[in-house]
Amino acid sequence: MQKVCLVTGGGRGIGAAVAREMHARGYRVALMSPSESCEVLAAELGGVARRGVAQSEADLKGIVDLAMASYGRIDAVLNHTGHPPKGDLLEITDENWDLANDMIVKSVVRMARLVTPAMEAQGGGSIVNVTTYAAFEPSLWFPASCVYRAGVSAFAKMYADRYGPKNIRMNCLLPGFTDSLDVAKYGELAAMKRIGTVAEQAKAAAFLLTDDSSYVTGQSLRVDGGLTRHV
Repeated sequence: MQKVCLVTGGGRGIGAAVAREMHARGYRVALMSPSESCEVLAAELGGVARRGVAQSEADLKGIVDLAMASYGRIDAVLNHTGHPPKGDLLEITDENWDLANDMIVKSVVRMARLVTPAMEAQGGGSIVNVTTYAAFEPSLWFPASCVYRAGVSAFAKMYADRYGPKNIRMNCLLPGFTDSLDVAKYGELAAMKRIGTVAEQAKAAAFLLTDDSSYVTGQSLRVDGGLTRHV
């Protein structure tokens, strides 16, 4: 039976690149994003789509239900969220800290609750959370993101312990600066003296999402061109 990959944040950037890469590897795709871009890409790839945001429990349930109704299985999930509000460390409001928690940590926990039963019934699956190189090397450029994305790596380790015996894996992808954003000026910070491409991130994500990484779980893979090489 043809395998299925569900991608949140699947309308553009890294999420869209992962959808294309997984489709090229023979997976059917189910995509979610806040805009019609996920619907356009799903139509191109012969998949299904639903508009929604990662911080909404109802939206996450909606895309999982759509994938299951359309294909009857979910083999791989890419959790990819937007960026929470930025600001000076102590100037970020309680409301924005809460939003960051909903977007980054709770979205991963909620998705795991939704797809784990299906993966158990299938005999396995793989979940990959897109976080950031700064999950372990915090930056004052985006403090709320750093705090909660580090939490996602901790959750992935616990999930790996709990569901490894069920052949369900969870890992994190930690991108450096990529061409999905206007960050070319930061290229000199990396050992490779350039920013990465979304296609490069997608190939790393596909490694973790597929059986190519069948003995890898609970890990955080930095794909940052050597940005964090000295730490």
